Amino acid sequence: MRVAMAQISSSGDPDANLETVRAATADAASRGARLVVFPEAAMCRFGVPLEPVAEDLDGPWARGVSEAAESAGVTVVAGMFTPSDDGRVFNTVLVAGPDGTRLRYDKLHLYDAFGFTESKTVAPGSSPLVFDVDGVGVGVATCYDIRFPRLFTHLARRGAQLIVVPTSWGAGPGKLHQWQILATARALDSTTFVAAVGQARPTDEAVASSGAPTGIGHSQITDPFGTVVAAYDEAVRVDVHELDLGVVDKARTLLAVLANERELPAGGGEHDPAAAGEPLHQADDRGRNQ
Repeated sequence: MRVAMAQISSSGDPDANLETVRAATADAASRGARLVVFPEAAMCRFGVPLEPVAEDLDGPWARGVSEAAESAGVTVVAGMFTPSDDGRVFNTVLVAGPDGTRLRYDKLHLYDAFGFTESKTVAPGSSPLVFDVDGVGVGVATCYDIRFPRLFTHLARRGAQLIVVPTSWGAGPGKLHQWQILATARALDSTTFVAAVGQARPTDEAVASSGAPTGIGHSQITDPFGTVVAAYDEAVRVDVHELDLGVVDKARTLLAVLANERELPAGGGEHDPAAAGEPLHQADDRGRNQ
């Protein structure tokens, strides 16, 4: 499977960003990509009011991405913002197929960390997503979701062989190291390929140092054994990578963490099976991210 990571740097202008998505999609498709992954907030960068730019999936921005996907004959994944009923927005990943279909994933885990409170302006999603590209199951997570391993194992149990993670990572001490470690760990947890695609570091220093999570670059693809097979620096870059999906089956045979996982009991009650030496229940694939 040929996957493109489109590490772009979004501005505050959705129209300009749509043109960037169109051009990068056409470029990646011309090099044989079947899936083109853009970052979180590809529609509009963080650090500006999001409610005025939010649109439904039948709005002009999502339609434009969908038209680009259809024209190129590829599937495009791109971060955007959609309205919620409570005055906030959803941090949405749009999945636009070559047949005109549009799916959405609304970010489950909101970035209320490192001094940033995403939940003030963004409403949480409630449902995970796995979609199909040429018979390959592709799961979706967004940015801060990468710190929650149970979502990744849930997606793997639902059939994901590749998990894409559109991201606009916040800068700060140790954050790059955390990003690289987390992307690798989630591939090992789920025995999937993980394509973690970030916003490039903004060239405008005022934007880069604004305190908003506007991106640090360093997109990365990690295989199910934890080997980094592609890694970018902080600059804008669009490139195409061939993934051998046979490695997923190999990893799930040799490194059978999904099959071997045991469900842990809740501790602290009168009857704790672990404390009593009773066997733990085998984990299943239902609701593991809830």
